[in-house]
Amino acid sequence: MTRTEERQIIEAAAAGDKTAAGNLIRAHQGSLYAYMLRMSGKPDVAEDIVQDAFVRVLANLDRFNPQYRFSTWLFTIAKRLYVNACQKLKPIYDSDIVSIQRGDSSEPLMPAVESEFRGSARDAIGRALQELSAEQREIIILFHQQEWPIALIADYMSMPEGTVKSHLHRGRRRMRAYFEKNMEQGADMHLARFVQEPA
Repeated sequence: MTRTEERQIIEAAAAGDKTAAGNLIRAHQGSLYAYMLRMSGKPDVAEDIVQDAFVRVLANLDRFNPQYRFSTWLFTIAKRLYVNACQKLKPIYDSDIVSIQRGDSSEPLMPAVESEFRGSARDAIGRALQELSAEQREIIILFHQQEWPIALIADYMSMPEGTVKSHLHRGRRRMRAYFEKNMEQGADMHLARFVQEPA
């Protein structure tokens, strides 16, 4: 949806329109869940944080500043909830298998061998992401999975664009080293977008 359409939906939801609130959730639920799943590595944790984030967002829509992107505001709230959860429940955030596909898309049926290779790639990406620093992991997820531009990531994370690029470069370099050390050859084709340097 366009920014204008989104703003109209937000205004309607803030006025108590339940249909508009539902549309707003559906528009962002998939991408937010995929983001939190990659950050936490735990589906149940991602679900809880997404649910809590939308509860807080819907309760505070009157505070949203339409000069900014709604997705940035939503992701910021979810990130704060995630950080708080990490502090309270740190032991559950160990490395785990997570899905490579976006939360708002469905993967077509594949031959068994291709499916197995993709499964290996998902496992490796999930483990490699957990080896990164929190900042590197978040930047890589936002850039590659959410397809946010560098400028938006820099604004969202309150850091210079050059710093974002440095974290992106170092994170991909660490992931590349992990893949070279641990990845099975057959799944390499699914990892290219994480190890290529930006143009």
